[in-house]
Amino acid sequence: MKAVQVTGAHELAIIEKEKPVISEANQVLVKVKMVGICGSDMHIYHGTNPLATLPRIIGHEVTGQVEEIGADVTGLAVGDKVVIEPIESCGECYACRTGRNNVCSKLEVYGVHLEGGMQEYVAMPDYLVHKVSQDLDWKESVLVEPFTIGAQATCRGNVKKGDTVLITGAGPIGLCCLKMAKAKGATCIITDLSDDRLEFAKSWGADVTINAVQEDVKEKVFDFTNGEGANIVIDAVCIPKTLEDAIEIVSPAGYVVVLGFDEKPSSIPQLPITKKEVTIVGSRLQTNKFPEVIELFNEKTLGIEDMVTHQFPVEKIKEAISLIENSPNDIRKVVVTF
Repeated sequence: MKAVQVTGAHELAIIEKEKPVISEANQVLVKVKMVGICGSDMHIYHGTNPLATLPRIIGHEVTGQVEEIGADVTGLAVGDKVVIEPIESCGECYACRTGRNNVCSKLEVYGVHLEGGMQEYVAMPDYLVHKVSQDLDWKESVLVEPFTIGAQATCRGNVKKGDTVLITGAGPIGLCCLKMAKAKGATCIITDLSDDRLEFAKSWGADVTINAVQEDVKEKVFDFTNGEGANIVIDAVCIPKTLEDAIEIVSPAGYVVVLGFDEKPSSIPQLPITKKEVTIVGSRLQTNKFPEVIELFNEKTLGIEDMVTHQFPVEKIKEAISLIENSPNDIRKVVVTF
């Protein structure tokens, strides 16, 4: 069967490997139908993801159909449409003991530390395979995993009805955060450098859009909030400057949610953090957010049908990568089909 493997920086190939078989009673064999290409996949391909080990079959935004189940599997049946939860944790470390297995000290992520889902079949433990409605299109179900990132970010930021949320960056993850914050009843401001992306964000429910090149973000946020600032700032751009700005823009008693892996330091004074008693939190992957997001998807209340803009058969994976590299403002989510 075919699989997409990154062997080094800018080195990617379609390889042939044996089809997996069920070897444990709790395993599920899934025929992969569609895989989203995430920013972290691109970082692995570019050799800039500090967490990935190579060679690696990439892909963690995976949807498919159950082809076979192990003897102990319940709740899943052959033919079910499913999505994959791409993380393994130890269950014993401090993070796991406190219910935060997404930052397990021995965390392994499929597509990063373990072989990912960009292959024709995967054999997964049943606890990582989640059933979704048969009424969902593959282009919808493939989005469940990235929307769990948005669910986690809004949870970490304690987003509630009536809050004002500033999201920096209207890329795929920023858009997922936007939808999840709106679902919780928040008022949302979103920034980007692209008018086209901002226009799309507006169509997705953004209350205010700001072009960070043409407008003063801090000034516009304070004008909109009558000088209070944003109660929650979700940084989906993740460069030193956006974190520095977030500390200034967040309201007293507010939250700053950091989503990035940039290793360059930010220059942040202590005074505004202490004076406003700001809560600064990281947000990585998700913990127990698949059921929440799947319920929203099954109800078809989010309105996410136009998120996927391009799809390529696996044989054209290099064309898909090239499109993302060369035309980032022309795409939202690119997927690979099997």
